[in-house]
Amino acid sequence: MPKVSHTTEMQSRMWSRPNLFAACIALAVTCAAGFLAEQQNQAVHHQRERATVSNQLGQVRAKLEDSFNSKIQIVRGMAAVIGTEPNMSQRRFSAIARNLMHRQPMLRNIAGAPDLVISLMHPIEGNRAAVGLDYRKNQAQREAAMRVVETGDVVVAGPTNLLQGGQGFIARFPVYLNGIETEDNFWGIVSAVIDVEMLYADSGILADDLPLDIAITGKDATGKDGAVFFGSAELFDRDPVSLDVRLPSGSWHLAATPREGWSTHPPNAWQVRMLVVLGGLLVVVPILVAGHFYDRHRADIKELNRRERLLQQLSQRLTLALETSKIGVWEMDTDSGDLTWDSRTRELYGIDDDTTQLRVEDWKNALHPEDRVRAEVEFEHSLNSSAPYNSEFRVVSRNGDLRWIRTIGAINQETDGRRKIIGVNWDVSQDIELKDHLMTAMESAELRNLELEDARAQMEYNSLHDSLTGLPNRRYLDQHLTQASKDKSITALLHIDLDRFKQINDTLGHAAGDAMLIHTASILQESSRAGDFIARIGGDEFVLAITSETGEPELSRIASRIIDRIRKPVPYGKHECRFGVSIGIAFADLETPSCGERLLIDADIALYRAKSNGRNRFEFFTSSLKAEIIHNKRVADDILNGLERGEFLPYFQPQFDAQSLELIGVEALARWDHPKDGLLVPDQFLQTANELNVVHLIDRSILKQVLWHSTRWKAAGIDVPKTGVNVSAGRFHEDDLIESLEGLSFTPGTLSFELLESIFLDERDETVTRNIAKLKQLGIEIEIDDFGSGYASIVSLLQVRPSRLKIDRQLILPIVNSSSQRRLAGSIIEIGRSLNIRVIAEGVETMEHAAILRDMGCDDLQGYALARPMPSAQLIEFMKNSQLRHIA
Repeated sequence: MPKVSHTTEMQSRMWSRPNLFAACIALAVTCAAGFLAEQQNQAVHHQRERATVSNQLGQVRAKLEDSFNSKIQIVRGMAAVIGTEPNMSQRRFSAIARNLMHRQPMLRNIAGAPDLVISLMHPIEGNRAAVGLDYRKNQAQREAAMRVVETGDVVVAGPTNLLQGGQGFIARFPVYLNGIETEDNFWGIVSAVIDVEMLYADSGILADDLPLDIAITGKDATGKDGAVFFGSAELFDRDPVSLDVRLPSGSWHLAATPREGWSTHPPNAWQVRMLVVLGGLLVVVPILVAGHFYDRHRADIKELNRRERLLQQLSQRLTLALETSKIGVWEMDTDSGDLTWDSRTRELYGIDDDTTQLRVEDWKNALHPEDRVRAEVEFEHSLNSSAPYNSEFRVVSRNGDLRWIRTIGAINQETDGRRKIIGVNWDVSQDIELKDHLMTAMESAELRNLELEDARAQMEYNSLHDSLTGLPNRRYLDQHLTQASKDKSITALLHIDLDRFKQINDTLGHAAGDAMLIHTASILQESSRAGDFIARIGGDEFVLAITSETGEPELSRIASRIIDRIRKPVPYGKHECRFGVSIGIAFADLETPSCGERLLIDADIALYRAKSNGRNRFEFFTSSLKAEIIHNKRVADDILNGLERGEFLPYFQPQFDAQSLELIGVEALARWDHPKDGLLVPDQFLQTANELNVVHLIDRSILKQVLWHSTRWKAAGIDVPKTGVNVSAGRFHEDDLIESLEGLSFTPGTLSFELLESIFLDERDETVTRNIAKLKQLGIEIEIDDFGSGYASIVSLLQVRPSRLKIDRQLILPIVNSSSQRRLAGSIIEIGRSLNIRVIAEGVETMEHAAILRDMGCDDLQGYALARPMPSAQLIEFMKNSQLRHIA
């Protein structure tokens, strides 16, 4: 029992001295913080060490990846060349391979295996034993070769022990004729051997100053699940840093640790521990010192609390006295009428303390004349009924001050039988004044609320109506259509747009335009029927919503009446304003949700059709019109998606000399490889592309592809003297046309831009003239396409100086049977000769056309009789297999 009592006493003493408890908590927190700091310091050190190793390994990985991939990319070029020269000789193969290996010493040999049998090798010395090797029969290399055939992609194998000594990685590439990856076009395999030691040395893995132990897994590019082919497999058990080396057909997995191993003790461990100890002392010592002063302070507080209780008792009495002093106490003897007022009551009534005798008449004389009768009646009523007395009145003191007094009292029966009324008075002047202010403010607020309500109603009206015509605006129309969708109150809608309104604004000013809008609004109001809804929804756009059952004939009469009345001249000042109107009409489908919003869209589509059909007319929305809009929208979306996916391709139609029929160039024609509709010609998409303003993007795409194909032709040994590319008129009006062409690779004189004759109608367009001059400086020739279909003048030809004129096919087709057409074509040819411009005829459908044009002196020919448009790969075959044509 004594031991338990002692423990309880110690606990009680600790709780009675909170400073000791706080010091214990601080010490515990300090120890915990020290432990966490130690753990965090070790974690940060480990992460920093791993980050350093990761950075060093990343540099090795980047060198190894770049070195290996750059070597095999060079060999990929050899595969591309063989694809265009499938019958390459050993001498040609050695020449190309020698050039590649001279620049890349890591390549030990390059071999070509048509039909999977090695017949091409460089260098021959040291590798003759490999010539004639059939991959399908060689057990060691058959699996890798078959992977190339099956996947159609490069396969990396190794490292492999080489017969000529050392180790190497073998990269095998599939070769397809003309780059077309199909089973029928498979030629064989090109393989290259990369020296392992040189690759390791180039990537820095073998460097003596490399502070890492490195191991690599992934033999035959099988990644981290493959076998270890460099370093020790035990390294993967030492928590290494890992990275992947990406290869064309797989990857290698790198792992690394520091050569000295991972360190377990941070270099700053003791510094951190000393800081923790110092921090603990800075916390615990001040707590102990503060606790000592806190105990002293508690003793002083006890004494202060005792004295405070005594002062509080005195303060309560004093507070009561002070509060009571604000209220005046009075007493009246009901029998004698004598009054007794304390000093506060005397102060309220303005009576000196020297006045000893007070009577009821003194109170009545102090009352304000306007309140006297009411106050006396209330007082007499309380005396007669013995009811509690409660009254409020004004008093005027002897010095003229006016106060509001509130009084309450009660009748008390004394022990001697005398009746007295005892009560209190207090000044409520401020309360009455505040009440008056509040009443005045409330009346003012009510008046202000009425004004605000009127202003809100006016603002609401203004927000829903057009300020010029007074008609409902677009916002009001949207609300009306939403409500109409619910109650199905609208049967048809007319979307009205003024024609030639902008000319009135531009010539006579906006005041005239406003007058015409007001005139139009009045006509619409006169032409509408009761219950119809009219709104102005834009600058010169109006809407007439029909709310009664109305058929197409009646709506036609309404629209015709509006058109007839609006196109009548309207006097304005000294002028007569003439303008028209186009109207789109749509019927409401009351069974369709949100029919109001759909109705406005349908009417707008019909309005667009009315404007496109000549303006100053009306059109009804129909299902066929809707289908056409949906089709155009789909085509527009497909065009934009096709540009993103690269679906627009060039097709090439050869052009021939009229005398010898030798190929003198090709024209690049745009084709759209639509994913659903197949190959489309420009007539099927060019109009929509013009509306989208993306023709220039198609032109740019075709031009880039043409230049890329020109490079392929050169690599395949095909000589195309000149390539013509069609360019839209819009591109020649672009100020940055020349800047967009900078950086393109082509030989000057081998590229020409074919321009429609209509581009040259505006002879004063300085941008077009400047762009043509700069194109010629770049070595790009200018040709005029479809000559004879437009209105180009001889002067414009002299200014532009094109290299060729292309006679429009519509002028060429009839020359076989029409002598007048032959004379017309001959005139164009003579114009070209006189201006020293070559003339080419397109639309040569038969060899009879070719003979006639040759005899007429036409320079060049193009048409289906000679060659149809074809893709690049087919053009290469055409050039290889073409024979000299003859004209009868």
